[in-house]
Amino acid sequence: IVGTSGSGKSTLLNMMGGLDVPTSGSVKVKDKELAGLKDEQLTIFRRRNIGFIFQNYNLVPVLNVYENIVLPVELDGDTVDQKFMDEVVRLLALENKLNSMPNNLSGGQQQRVAIARAIVNEPEILLLDEPLGALDLKLRHGMQRELIKIKQEVGITFVYVTHDQEEALTMSDRIVVMNKGIIQQMGTSKSIYDEPQNAFVADFIGDSNIIDGIMVKDKLVRVRNTDLECVDTGFGTNQPVDVVIRPEDLIITEPSDGFFQGVITSVIFKGVHYEIEVAADGYEWLVHTTEYHEPGKRAGLRVIPFNIQIMNKPESSDERMVEPDA
Repeated sequence: IVGTSGSGKSTLLNMMGGLDVPTSGSVKVKDKELAGLKDEQLTIFRRRNIGFIFQNYNLVPVLNVYENIVLPVELDGDTVDQKFMDEVVRLLALENKLNSMPNNLSGGQQQRVAIARAIVNEPEILLLDEPLGALDLKLRHGMQRELIKIKQEVGITFVYVTHDQEEALTMSDRIVVMNKGIIQQMGTSKSIYDEPQNAFVADFIGDSNIIDGIMVKDKLVRVRNTDLECVDTGFGTNQPVDVVIRPEDLIITEPSDGFFQGVITSVIFKGVHYEIEVAADGYEWLVHTTEYHEPGKRAGLRVIPFNIQIMNKPESSDERMVEPDA
């Protein structure tokens, strides 16, 4: 679940876990309606079927690592499945830390203990609310890979809240994009990125050039007074639309070969590619390319029809876009 701050991500997650009660609708886990359970029943059901991991690890400082991990099982009066416990400890590389106290662990190690504690009783679903937000970039990337490995090997459903678009794209089987408490789009990482359903999704997930356009007719759109071939149909004739072109889909050419002509105003090396801005036809175009181009040089811009995305302009910023992708 990804979105801006205040979009409703954590509220949705809390309703899934029975921490918040929805004003309408229902939340079911294993065919049980959470709102229908009494407080004590909900507490027991939640502890046995739903795991939680938050940005604050909430480890008990007077318990060692082993005692912290098995705490949920002991609270239920159950016996620890030692075979599964050993597997969890191995997966999270905590074998040599079981007797350590939380205050003697690094941030990454504390996060591993919190993950182990959340999955040791083999819940049906694991809810994660920005669990890596407090870690530095390199450690966060490492933990992302570990979480993916854990999900695959343990087989627990993960519901993961983040405001980091890259994290959402790299970790998810399916993504829910939220804005102002409304689900804007649901789908796979590829479908969300390649086929955004509205300008908000296109702008929020990755970088985009979003330009006002006129759909002249099927497969022909007018952008900055230039008619471009595209592959979209069904938008009507001479209708205002949003035109989305990803930076990696723009090609810098000689001025005479471009649909648009302008001047390169900025070149930034990003490690894998150059991030280039081109001022052309009254718009600052963003281009990602592996080829270096000199700032101040005149240039043209081209794009193939398949890489031009057309979408209706929303009637309001709250327009609902909730049809799931295939």
